Amino acid sequence: MSEIIHDRKIFTLQEVANSIRRTIEQRYSSAFWVKAEMIKLNYYPHSGHCYPDLVEKSDGKIIAQIRSTLWKNDYLRINQEFEKILKEPLKDGIKILLSAKINFDPVYGVSLHITDIDAGYTLGDLEKEKQETIDRLKKEHLFDKNKLLSLPLLPKRIAIISVETSKGLADFRKIIDNNEWGYRFFYFLFPALLQGDRAVESIIGQLNRISGVKHHFDAVAIIRGGGGDVGLSCYNHFELSKAIACFPLPVITGIGHATNETVSELVAFYNAITPTKMAEWLIQKFHNFSVPVNEAREAMINKSRMIIQDEKIKFQSQIRYFRSAAQHHLVNNNHLLRRQISALIHQTGFLCSQSSGEIENIRVILKKDLFLFHQYKRSLLDHTEKSIANMSPGKVLKRGYSITLMNGKAMKQSDEVKEGDIIKTLLSKGQILSEIQSTQKTRNDE
Repeated sequence: MSEIIHDRKIFTLQEVANSIRRTIEQRYSSAFWVKAEMIKLNYYPHSGHCYPDLVEKSDGKIIAQIRSTLWKNDYLRINQEFEKILKEPLKDGIKILLSAKINFDPVYGVSLHITDIDAGYTLGDLEKEKQETIDRLKKEHLFDKNKLLSLPLLPKRIAIISVETSKGLADFRKIIDNNEWGYRFFYFLFPALLQGDRAVESIIGQLNRISGVKHHFDAVAIIRGGGGDVGLSCYNHFELSKAIACFPLPVITGIGHATNETVSELVAFYNAITPTKMAEWLIQKFHNFSVPVNEAREAMINKSRMIIQDEKIKFQSQIRYFRSAAQHHLVNNNHLLRRQISALIHQTGFLCSQSSGEIENIRVILKKDLFLFHQYKRSLLDHTEKSIANMSPGKVLKRGYSITLMNGKAMKQSDEVKEGDIIKTLLSKGQILSEIQSTQKTRNDE
């Protein structure tokens, strides 16, 4: 009760506080909607209650601030709604539209008792912030910067930003390490937080580390998986999106979010959506290279077989020609020998009829001459046969000679080729492919 002292009505502090409480209860008897920024949730796991700090800012300065309470049951219901609609939990630093009643406690003062929060309002605000990030990146000409980089033909050295225990990382490793074609990749893990308020700083920190050793890698892979769609708003953060857009190596994302791309995914060199599809995409890069190479290899093998078969046919034809020529030469010489023998026999008979006394001498001489002549002709025929045999390509090659081919034709002069031409040299055993560096003429060629 108030009292009178020196004609002054005096109230106790409790009376004043209770008066304020009654006034507020009468004036604000029902709940109403308030929009504010929740700078701190102040969740206490032991009790399950929250004591959010609410502010309103203008030009970056706080122009209003008030404490609030959010009891356990209301918090669980609202948080479940946030995770369903925003794919994010109720957390610090978001703008909210809340339903609350004003409370006044004589000890703790004025506060708002929150009974509901409109998740749709916060979702719209987050989408607005996402669009602002996109617009700012485009205005600063950074949005497509990472996409304009060139990825190596075989991107096999990958710097991975992920959590070591991530299911998505395990899926990525399984596909990469056990691919049935035996493609080999080198990857190194740079551990980082992948969701929540601290993810932005953590991922940027690892990007900075990779930038210092960028010459060891072909690309950066940000891999997240196994955590559902909750906690992805950090990938719309301007600083993280800018760091990815400006990174000196191509950045590939696989954070497992397929319905609504984040800004980080939009600015990345390639968004594979999931870690599994990222691994398959990298393997496909190797396919794109290996298939044409294998086809070219098969074409070269088939062409080589055709050339060898053609040359074999040519050699067989030449062998048949030389063999026929040798046989023809032997037949002609045998006929000549027979005619000469017949002539000698006829001459001998004529001489015998003229001089019987000389028959014995002539017979002896003739026999001797005939034997010597036969031996000489036989030796001549043997020599001719050996010479012809030695003229065969196989014997010529075995004596150290070689045949040089240009476009499948035998070469005779050095001016038939020029620098850079490829020639084939046939040896007794094997062949040699050579590239012409220079040519020169001998005196006999001039």
